[in-house]
Amino acid sequence: MHSILAIIPARYASTRFPGKPLIDLGGKTMIQRVFEQAQKATRIQEVVVATDDERIFNHVQSFGGHAVMTRADHVSGTDRCYEALQLLKGSFDYVVNVQGDEPFIQPEQIDLLAGALDGNVEIATLAKKIDDPASIFNPNVVKVVFNVKGKALYFSRSPIPHLRNYPENEWINHGNCYKHIGMYAYRTDILKQLTHLPVSALEQTESLEQLRWLDNGYSITVLETNLETLGIDSPEDAERARKILAGH
Repeated sequence: MHSILAIIPARYASTRFPGKPLIDLGGKTMIQRVFEQAQKATRIQEVVVATDDERIFNHVQSFGGHAVMTRADHVSGTDRCYEALQLLKGSFDYVVNVQGDEPFIQPEQIDLLAGALDGNVEIATLAKKIDDPASIFNPNVVKVVFNVKGKALYFSRSPIPHLRNYPENEWINHGNCYKHIGMYAYRTDILKQLTHLPVSALEQTESLEQLRWLDNGYSITVLETNLETLGIDSPEDAERARKILAGH
């Protein structure tokens, strides 16, 4: 069995929503909810929060969680994950990067990802069939196309694949569109390599880090989940989450 570490990158100075990890969602902070969900996954050996802020670090310790302080100048969660891995004692075969703004992430989703990590898989991630027509055309919902062997072909903010034989208002009925759920698993040797790759043209074009990996020939395994998640990108999202937690 491969040893797997779950890392939750958590920055305080988010440009769109500063202090986001510490917002209150139904009596617990968002970062505590994510941490507790990750801890319920049965295939994970350890869970740690990787932050650059003492407020987050101290808060995680206050509820009994494990946190490490990382540098403030990381440009991506991937880079932060690699530094956290280096700071931790212990040897791990894989790292799962759990998004710190997904308080409803399900342990089953983490276990689904972890279950595919057989030593050959370089990078793995999740996708869910889109069931909301607006999401197909929403550039904030990243779409993914993968082949019959479950390997990612491309990620885009545009609607992919393009259903040429149907009008756009019927695309939802033909079930070909998958949204990307941004949780990644990396084999630890691959994670190290990813941190040394320069920004690629495709990545810059779509502002999607995973295109850097495809651009450089890395293989990304895509696993299909039927569980929905709700990422918190704005105060409006936070309000929606509070209503869900309150049962409204």
